[in-house]
Amino acid sequence: QVQLVESGGGLVQPGGSLRLSCAASGSIFSINAMGWYRQAPGKKRELVATITRSSRTNYADSVKGRFTISRDNAKNTVFLQMNSLKPEDTAVYYCNADDVVTAMGRYDDCWGQGTQVTVSS
Repeated sequence: QVQLVESGGGLVQPGGSLRLSCAASGSIFSINAMGWYRQAPGKKRELVATITRSSRTNYADSVKGRFTISRDNAKNTVFLQMNSLKPEDTAVYYCNADDVVTAMGRYDDCWGQGTQVTVSS
């Protein structure tokens, strides 16, 4: 199986920054796409940003210009640099890996445990 371990969440003031990290493990040969999603209390989970193995990126309109997604393919790790944070960014942020090829098989839609990001004054 594939395990995604996230870190970097926390409490930050509006206008502040956080950097989230997510490392995938499990005898991985390749990961097609990785991304970040978020879910606020009482809300549905929404896409924040995705990045392919070739570093093609996609961002939600709400975070464009403020967030930057990147990945280290050699380490099977994806990052989310979040700048100019707003209270509406408050949510649990989930790491996703799609189309993961491992020694034991191929897996889709792998998810991390989520990390809390709270933006509040």
